[in-house]
Amino acid sequence: MTLPGTNAATSALATDQYELTMAASYFSQGVTGSAVFDLFVRRLPLERRFLVAAGLADALSYLDQLRFTDSDVEYLRSLGTFNADFLDYLGDFRFTGDVWAIPEGEICFPDEPLLRIEAPIIEAQIVETALLSTVAHQTAIASKAARVALASGERGFVDFASRRAHGPEAAVRGARAAYVAGASATSNVLAGKAYGIPLSGTMAHSYVMAFEDEVDAFRRFARDFPTSAVLLIDTYDTVEGAHRAVQVARELADEGVRLRGVRLDSGDLAALSHKVREVLDEGGLEDVRIIVSGDLDEYRITELLEAGAPCDAFGVGTQMGVSADAPALSAVYKLAEYEGRPVLKMSTGKDSLPGRKQVWRREVDGGFGADVIGLADESLEGRPLLEHVMADGSPVGETRSLADARDRCARALTSLPDSLRSLDVSDPQDEVPTSPRLRALVTEVNALRN
Repeated sequence: MTLPGTNAATSALATDQYELTMAASYFSQGVTGSAVFDLFVRRLPLERRFLVAAGLADALSYLDQLRFTDSDVEYLRSLGTFNADFLDYLGDFRFTGDVWAIPEGEICFPDEPLLRIEAPIIEAQIVETALLSTVAHQTAIASKAARVALASGERGFVDFASRRAHGPEAAVRGARAAYVAGASATSNVLAGKAYGIPLSGTMAHSYVMAFEDEVDAFRRFARDFPTSAVLLIDTYDTVEGAHRAVQVARELADEGVRLRGVRLDSGDLAALSHKVREVLDEGGLEDVRIIVSGDLDEYRITELLEAGAPCDAFGVGTQMGVSADAPALSAVYKLAEYEGRPVLKMSTGKDSLPGRKQVWRREVDGGFGADVIGLADESLEGRPLLEHVMADGSPVGETRSLADARDRCARALTSLPDSLRSLDVSDPQDEVPTSPRLRALVTEVNALRN
């Protein structure tokens, strides 16, 4: 059964109920002033030494298009929770605020605002859930994919994660995040259409098994895709599959058929890749690539390369698509200012920073140096990371392409010191320092609350 108006990527109802009950109470109590909220990650998982900001483009698209449809309002009316005046307000709802953000593809760290939302408090409150799920999910996947990129190096990797993602929307957005962080292509066709990401695919074992013998399957597939066929050779015996791939390539050479590659998806990938390379080279197929897949992540890729495996590229699926070793970031969305009054949360282990903030990055010899979080009206050493990307509910500045984000991430990864590029589990990271003025503001606001 298809339910109308349930596209979670665009629906105004893709939010938590308490966002609407708080909004209704704000409305009733006349609390409608300007608010500042920060979206940030409290702490890094031990499996991460940095994050890669991602999801901004989808977040801005959501804010730009956000509407409560007539059907949405009628559903809310049916709950008997909200009064008619508030429902009428929702019928005319638009996001009219400003957004400051760290650009996609940039390296970032805990407590640094990924987004700063400045808007009437009802608007800023209602969008919390969607912004968190959009930005936190893509940032988690991009951060995992960046580690895969560091491990893969020049060999490169393809996103094969769609079938293991947590739903079709997560698969598409995960493919986008992986591409930001360095994936050369995706197997997800919708992601290719939606974002212009190059597509890559081979064949499944079912295709091979659908024919009476492996050679016939290879032959038919290669004829249908004479310049792009990648044959999956491990359905039965991997080395024998390599010999059969050579046989088919020789048979069809006069027809203009050229194999692009073979794929290994199981077994001892390091040992098998050596044997397959020997078979291909002895058969005159030195230019045929070996693509390896099968529950890969940055650790297994590192092991393969350290073993000298002659792999040309990697297909990375489950482990990246769900960020398996760190599937959830401690992303939060906290009020920092209301009507010009700085506020903070003082809960143990869940405190927040008050006021409008900016992050400055100091670079040393063209590489990453250090960050500091300060107040937005300060002028500190380094370049400010948060950029003004939406004003009065409309995008501002140059439209940043996906290619821009990808290039930015590649440059950022190159600039990282070895300590941050390391794939080892890390000790708890030091907090990003704050400026003296911001520390003074924290003390001042704390004193007012005590």
